[in-house]
Amino acid sequence: MPKLWNETIEAHRTAVRDATMDTTAALVAERGLTGVTMSQIAERTGIGRATLYKYFPDVESILAAWHERQVGAHLAKLTAAPATPGDPAGRLAAVLDAYALIQYEHPVHALAAVTHRGGHVPRAEQHLTDFLTALIAAAAATGDLRTDVPAAELARFCLAATAGARGLPSKAAVHRLVRVTLSGLRPAR
Repeated sequence: MPKLWNETIEAHRTAVRDATMDTTAALVAERGLTGVTMSQIAERTGIGRATLYKYFPDVESILAAWHERQVGAHLAKLTAAPATPGDPAGRLAAVLDAYALIQYEHPVHALAAVTHRGGHVPRAEQHLTDFLTALIAAAAATGDLRTDVPAAELARFCLAATAGARGLPSKAAVHRLVRVTLSGLRPAR
């Protein structure tokens, strides 16, 4: 059983929450969504059931919190992608490549019905759309991307196109998809 006590109470609470979420995700992967109980989660996490219930009321709420943490990590990765030096179009390409790889590596599965219910998903999607819109507008201002379609529409196009990476057979196919998507953003010459 893992030792979860840390220097501060807040760090301890964070460690318990994180361990609970990770344990729950692992149990669901092993046993399926309906094969996991709060007792199993508490036992594998190394905490009492009463303690578990202080943090989460049920398995579904644990999975929703786990998903929200995953989405936050993905957003952080995407917003960090353009931090590398380069022109706006290059930064956009880096973000789309990172997004397509996330889609490829994290396919939608049975948990989606439970984890996508929270309000965090629409907020994250809007944040990502706004972020891409700004990148596209910056690249269009330099003449690298088309200006005949609003940047917000192009951002939605990019998200829809790169979401197709979920069913691709390889990372090479994912990179090709991103190149094709980017070609649709170039101005007509």
